[in-house]
Amino acid sequence: MPFAPPPAWRWEVPEFLNIGVACTDAHLGTPVAQREAMIVEDDERGTSRITYGELADRTSRFAQLLRAMGIAAGDRVLVRLPNSIDYPTAFLGAMKRGAIAVPTSTLLTAEEVRYLLEDSQAVAMVIDEPAWNRMNVALRGAGLLREVIIAGAPLAKALAAVGRPEPAERTRATDPAYLVYTSGTTGYPKGVLHGHRSLVGRTPASQYWFDFAGEDRIVHSGKFNWTYVLGSALMDPLYRGKTVIAHEGRNDAATWPRLIARHGATIFIGVPTIYRQILQKTTLGKSDVPTLRHCMSAGEHLSDEVFARWRERFGLEIYEAVGMSELSYYLSQSKHRPIRPGSAGFAQPGHDVRLVDPDTLEEVARGEEGMIAVPDDDPGLFLRYWDLPEETAKAKRGGWFLTGDYARIDDDGYLWFLGRRDDIIKSFGYRVSPYEVERVMKNHPGVADCACIGEDAGGDKRLVVAYVIPQAGAKVKPEELVAYGREHLAAYKAPKVVYLAKDFPRTRNGKILRREITPGIATARSAAT
Repeated sequence: MPFAPPPAWRWEVPEFLNIGVACTDAHLGTPVAQREAMIVEDDERGTSRITYGELADRTSRFAQLLRAMGIAAGDRVLVRLPNSIDYPTAFLGAMKRGAIAVPTSTLLTAEEVRYLLEDSQAVAMVIDEPAWNRMNVALRGAGLLREVIIAGAPLAKALAAVGRPEPAERTRATDPAYLVYTSGTTGYPKGVLHGHRSLVGRTPASQYWFDFAGEDRIVHSGKFNWTYVLGSALMDPLYRGKTVIAHEGRNDAATWPRLIARHGATIFIGVPTIYRQILQKTTLGKSDVPTLRHCMSAGEHLSDEVFARWRERFGLEIYEAVGMSELSYYLSQSKHRPIRPGSAGFAQPGHDVRLVDPDTLEEVARGEEGMIAVPDDDPGLFLRYWDLPEETAKAKRGGWFLTGDYARIDDDGYLWFLGRRDDIIKSFGYRVSPYEVERVMKNHPGVADCACIGEDAGGDKRLVVAYVIPQAGAKVKPEELVAYGREHLAAYKAPKVVYLAKDFPRTRNGKILRREITPGIATARSAAT
């Protein structure tokens, strides 16, 4: 039976909006000002805490520091920091100045950081001292870089010396706020420029994914530089006056339940791999994290097996979301409708998601495969690709932003994510989503992780094949997994070949790079073809 349509959503985007102000100063004069905004547990430096009032002052001082350096509104400030109190200080403080924050990963090499400095034409960079000591020779003279702000004690000293800060820049909602980089089609990272309005663009997620309530305390397993974490563990919780608990250093499966228990966290946000590790490597359950009430996941698909085992052990469901650098999380499961494992759920109210033929821009029929498109005036949508007008024009056409991702919608309105056109496998006249095959194969008790791709087999043959990382200690055979696929998947979807592997090529954020998977990474192969 079809469900009722989601409630109408009315966007309220003010003319003027500044993300830095909305996440800090907006709480001054309220009880939230005394609440802890962020707690960071660092293996080497211990635990740091900051209240909203203190964060408001610190970010204002950082903005004033930028003014004193001659950094103007619209200038780019690259942020390369581990999880720390300095991260929101720099990220939000840069936006309070009216500058454009450029968050980057601490995993990047000096060569990669130099490319981002030159491409963004950043005039300032905030970096931790150990990284600067390693990279300073390679980074000096990069692009327009003229100011290097060393985090930690040097930054604290500089902020303490700042006099009375001037008011934050009065930015418009459509003004540029931050610039994130994602993998580009040319082999170089591509800049994705977001406006201050993106904060409003993610507000449906507060109700239809987060399920925010009261004085929530949130543990996230990721690093702030990732778009997923920037929103869900920094901007969105701070905008709502919640407390964020972050971690820096080495971690194992028990790290996250320990943080949840120690800080009385109510919400946990992670990726499927983290949930799987907690289930596999610990015996912890609901009694060990009594305050936890809501769990969220994104970044890759969650297997049915992990979903079911988590619910059994912790008594909680895991709510998934789908997003991208250009739009953050806009599809999700929520408490408002039953979860259908394997489905991406629904478009959050406010996001007018359509499935279209990318050539004609006509909407496809219910049940048919189409490209996900959203109106190009969606407040959560990026402004443009950085210095790539042709790429922007290619993605934004006819009043729509074409995501490049394909999906189908079933009769009840559930959306089934199929992935990029290049990911979809065409085998013997059929179109197979790798995500669907992976979801099923991960249900096998001997499988820790799985990646599905197409493999040429001579002539015009293209086979569905699966690469599997076995569970630690599991003595699983490739032939056994081929048989499992045949049992649980339609014949045209079932992997014809299964390879065993120790690991997969991945992005800096841990996503599997299917295009780089080859038989060379395999340790064993099924005999059946």
